[in-house]
Amino acid sequence: VLMLCFSVLGIQVKCFHEIITIGYRVYHSYDLPWFRTLSWYFLLCVNYFFYGETVADYFATFVQREEQLQFLIRYHRFISFALYLAGFCMFVLSLVKKHCRLQFYMFAWTHVTLLIIVTQSHLVIQSLFEGMIWFLLPISSVICNDITAYLFGFFFGRTPLIKLSPKKTWEGFIGGFFSTVVFGFIAAYVLSKYQYFVCPVEYRSDVNSFVTECEPSELFQLQNYSLPPFLKAVLRQERVSLYPFQIHSIALSTFASLIGPFGGFFASGFKRAFKIKDFANTIPGHGGIMDRFDCQYLMATFVHVYIASFIRGPNPSKVLQQLLVLQPEHQLNIYKTLKIHLIEKGILQPALKV
Repeated sequence: VLMLCFSVLGIQVKCFHEIITIGYRVYHSYDLPWFRTLSWYFLLCVNYFFYGETVADYFATFVQREEQLQFLIRYHRFISFALYLAGFCMFVLSLVKKHCRLQFYMFAWTHVTLLIIVTQSHLVIQSLFEGMIWFLLPISSVICNDITAYLFGFFFGRTPLIKLSPKKTWEGFIGGFFSTVVFGFIAAYVLSKYQYFVCPVEYRSDVNSFVTECEPSELFQLQNYSLPPFLKAVLRQERVSLYPFQIHSIALSTFASLIGPFGGFFASGFKRAFKIKDFANTIPGHGGIMDRFDCQYLMATFVHVYIASFIRGPNPSKVLQQLLVLQPEHQLNIYKTLKIHLIEKGILQPALKV
């Protein structure tokens, strides 16, 4: 899990570098002071903020053992804000009268890049902690759609889809959609069988490491579903056993194949605006890392929103971790409030007075 987190961080840094480099190439002749230095400084600040939030959420028990970490976590947001203010002041001090407008353009360029790249990569990591399946299926669905849309377009493509990408065709778009939905449905069935992929990633203080062991939720347990009449006639059976996650996979695959490509179209428009073919030449024949991940970032936001809207409820283990880091008197107040609430609901019986 940690290796995947570091991989996401590495891809994020490289994508940021590619986009910032484009801006630097466009305006380098104006000799704008501190542009690249401030861009990387703001990247450091934003990553410090997001990864600090993640540590506070998932390492709460571990943090309580270390005094230095307690201080950093307690004042994390204040420290993050102070770091950002330092960068903001440096930017103001770097303003040159004859280039003010361009400098503000580049300031906005940096912040929009941070919004698109860093925020999305943080959402990828948040989805990863919900279970490996929420990381693997969306990413593989986008890859599958990219490959199958190309193949259908290559062999059957006749009708142009969008002017920004002349090689994209309706035949490839539609073929990619159906292929991706089928792929997602099958992949969801295979991945749902294994605890390693479906269990949320949690930090266990007793073993001092992350674990992916749990009793799978109903989402990853086989359920019987009645088939619609037309499918009953075709399959000659009335019911079928499926993992509920397979139904959710249809929504994920649909987004990956219908909306996800617009991330690529957006990137194509961006490159056309600056008259460049690729973001970089990191991968021979494919361009830069950003050229390969332009659709993935849009998908990351959708997965995070989908989990928050339709899947995730309160996480008992995370709530317990947060309770354990409170002061004893606060824990006692919560215990008394919870006890009164359970008695009022009839779940607990009030203690008999002697």
